[in-house]
Amino acid sequence: MVIKPKVRGFICTNAHPVGCATAVDEQIAYVEAKGDLGEGPKNVLVIGSSTGYGLASRITSAFGYGAKTLGVCFEKAPTERKTGTAGWYNTAAFHEKAKAKGLYAETINGDAFSDEIKNETIEKIKAEMGKVDLVIYSLASPRRTDPETGVTYKSTLKPVGQAYTTKTYDTDKDKVHEVSLEPANDEEILNTIKVMGGEDWERWMDFLREADVLAEGCKTTAYTYIGKELTWPIYGQATIGKAKEDLDRAAAAIIGKNSDLLVQANVSSLKALVTQASSAIPVMPLYISLIYKVMKEEGTHEGCIEQIHGLFTQCLFGNTPTLDEANRYRMDGKETNDATQAKIKALWDQVTQENFHDLSDYKGYNHEFLKLFGFDISSVDYDSEVDPMVNW
Repeated sequence: MVIKPKVRGFICTNAHPVGCATAVDEQIAYVEAKGDLGEGPKNVLVIGSSTGYGLASRITSAFGYGAKTLGVCFEKAPTERKTGTAGWYNTAAFHEKAKAKGLYAETINGDAFSDEIKNETIEKIKAEMGKVDLVIYSLASPRRTDPETGVTYKSTLKPVGQAYTTKTYDTDKDKVHEVSLEPANDEEILNTIKVMGGEDWERWMDFLREADVLAEGCKTTAYTYIGKELTWPIYGQATIGKAKEDLDRAAAAIIGKNSDLLVQANVSSLKALVTQASSAIPVMPLYISLIYKVMKEEGTHEGCIEQIHGLFTQCLFGNTPTLDEANRYRMDGKETNDATQAKIKALWDQVTQENFHDLSDYKGYNHEFLKLFGFDISSVDYDSEVDPMVNW
């Protein structure tokens, strides 16, 4: 079939297998061009491995350090009439490249929040890997079913404490406008923490410990975004922020429970990027379009693979990690420093419907959005017939 993007709101409902494979190849080429990264992980579990920062973590582990990688993700397979998800095609491409290099690469497809998938993962680790020395937690989901109670919780994107009105950009209507958000109630805050907080990360580490598949000195990190003043009302000081605070609690709990194994647990704060998750959050399409403009002009712009390569080489396996007062790794400094934020704030105050495309890098934003799904890549012929039926 000929596959063209079908965009609805903040998601694309299809994906291009050749485009996804090309994007994966680009990330692998970036890591390989950096050469041997030296001492690092040998057996890596990536929970949320098929897109964005999770995929970049898997690529860096495998092609930077030669590690065995086991991924966990929840993706839809293609049919004769419908494409698979982007994560499906990304994983297929990763498998193909890893196995061509003689690297172990396996993926479990299912609900990572469930105990069933945790147990299936552990059996795979025992049978084929031994023990893991790095666990990456990179899940992004709007809902989670608690395996102990069977209750399904849904997250909410709302401010905490008081209503908030700000500018946003509607990608569907190409419109800059004001958006007003009512504050979350206590139940909505709790539900968001249950979905996006540290409970499941901690549960994964409990399961891995009980099964005796954590190597001594194992490192684990969960990814977060902290941001600065412009995004705090909808991010840092909002329901998502409350959930992300719970990651700090979980990191401390994981360290405490595994002190005998000298497990190192840190939250990693990364820069704002176009992801399937961030494009759904009010304010973020406008904010990211502006930071892309400023950071590209400064020469400091980085994508997923650059951020994760830096995280691994500087923090996880580096000698001089950048840590904040909450023991988090900070890879967001090029975005959140005062000078860069002042430039972004100046643009934010000026931006209107009329000047949005001049003041922002929406073209760059939209390119990155489409690229998530394998589209808008110059080397791919989108008029050619392609077979959507790609297997892992």
